[in-house]
Amino acid sequence: MPSIGIIGAGQIGRAIATALTRTSTPVTLANSRNPEDLAETVAAIGPGVAAGTREEVASKDIAFVAVNWSMLPAALSGLPDFGGRIVVDANNSVEAPLFKAADLGGRASSDVFAGLVPGARVVKAFNHLRPDLVSGDPASECGRRILFYSGDDVNAKDEIGALINRLGFFGIDLGPLALGARLVQFPGGPLPALNLVKFG
Repeated sequence: MPSIGIIGAGQIGRAIATALTRTSTPVTLANSRNPEDLAETVAAIGPGVAAGTREEVASKDIAFVAVNWSMLPAALSGLPDFGGRIVVDANNSVEAPLFKAADLGGRASSDVFAGLVPGARVVKAFNHLRPDLVSGDPASECGRRILFYSGDDVNAKDEIGALINRLGFFGIDLGPLALGARLVQFPGGPLPALNLVKFG
């Protein structure tokens, strides 16, 4: 089983951690400050999640990043080259708390994100569902809740697709980042916030 970490302890980061621990998948959670600040958060999520540093998360086989868009540069600053490890872009290009769309200059948000994680194999996933749907039972509606993912590295996508399946979701590969990331990008894409279920 690959080692997994999450940079970002907000709603999305906590939801991903909850989904992982529900299937007994160990995960390290980091924020912008220090592990001691996450003691209550980690305790609330439950066994299987540990507090760590950004550097510890960046060394994992799979690192999720889920922070406020304007905080991304600071959250990723100073980290070493990812050396081919998988980084999951679970971010949305909106400025909290007003949900104002960030000015991307016509670029896809994942294109901007990829420039902040040198050496990473980037997969876009887990950003398009509400946090309660990510952390909740993916089979609660008599099917398997759909999670979209996309990326340019086939092997990285296969690993994230397998993880999505292990968590109980039904993964759908949307192709390369240039296509798939724009489909799930919020705001602007047609797929965010859709609670779709695969029956049968």
